[in-house]
Order: sequence, then structure tokens, then C-alpha cells
Amino acid sequence: MENKFKITNPRYQQIAADVAAKIVDGHYKVGDKIYARSSLASQYGVSSETARRAICVLSDLNIVDTSKGSGVTITSYENAIKFIKQYNDITTINNLKEDIIDSVERQKKEIKFLYGRLSDLIDKTDRFRSVNPFMPFQIEITSATPYINKSVSDINFWHNTSATIIAIGRNDSLLMSPGPYATFQENDIFYFIGDENCIDRVKKYIYP
Repeated sequence: MENKFKITNPRYQQIAADVAAKIVDGHYKVGDKIYARSSLASQYGVSSETARRAICVLSDLNIVDTSKGSGVTITSYENAIKFIKQYNDITTINNLKEDIIDSVERQKKEIKFLYGRLSDLIDKTDRFRSVNPFMPFQIEITSATPYINKSVSDINFWHNTSATIIAIGRNDSLLMSPGPYATFQENDIFYFIGDENCIDRVKKYIYP
């Protein structure tokens, strides 16, 4: 049986990018108010939590303001343009990775070889090489961790481990650049980079 992996961006990132694209296209203007979280969730057919994370991304990038009592207000056209450019760059890289995965599947290589090639690609990609020269480590998430359903941001993962998460293997997908709002789910495989001691720090932190 063939194993097929599809590289995707998290749904909340896709929604944030779509809202930013509408700002760039002039559908929304600076000063306009956009959908409340519940309306955004309904429009995109997602949970209110996914909609909240999308708004958090836009707020973190200073594209919108979410001050209490004033809803969600568009604050920056320029930052929306920057986000769309970065998002498209990541999507292009993801498409290249997907092409490599398809090639590996046609040759019927084992999944371990697939991860090895992905690791090679990540190591040779300028984006990650400028951040850290080490090959990525990995850890499987089981029910033994107290952080199931908590996000990377919730548990201050980087501050406690000095490791940077670059991808998550979940079901039949590989989520690249998952961001701080990605949650720990049972059976996930987390890929991260850091110094030679970070694997021990991560194991001790995830499984105290």
C-alpha cells in the first residue's frame, strides 16, 4: 500500500492569508471592521478556535487591531502585503517538497527514506540554513505528555527548550512551519532544530 503525504499549511494560516489578500485587493480598507470570530468561523466552515488563531496571526503581524470592545479593525495595508509575500514564498517551498514526495512515492521508497530526503532538503534550504545548520530532531507525542491539546505558545516551548519546531507529521500530512498556535495532538511527530543538547531538553520537557 502506498503512503501518500500531502504538505499543507495549517487552516488558520490559510484563513489569515485569505483575509490579508482581501485587504490587498481592496475588499477591506484600513479602518474597516471585519467579521467577529463566530462569523469568520461560519464563513470558512471552521471552529471558533481556528478562527481565533487566524485573527491572532493577523494581530501578531499588526495587520488588525483586536482591542477589547472594538472588535477586529484593519490597521495596516502594508503589513498585509508583507504577509502575503511571505506566505506565498512558504507555499512555493511546500510545493517543491510535495514534488519530491511524489517522486519518492513513484519509486516506492520506504517512509523512513522519505523523511531522510525531507531532512536533507530542509538542511539545504537557505531559509533554514541561515537559522541553524543542524539536522532536525524528532519526537512522537503520546498521551504520556501533560500538554495534549495545548499550543506551542501556551507551554512556552521555545523558552523552555531553545528548540524551534519546523514541521509536524499528523495523520497523512506534514505541516510545515506550523507556528506558535499549533497544538500537541496524540500520535503527532514533531520535527525541531536546535543545538546538540536540545533533544534531551525537549524529551524532559514534553515528558516530565
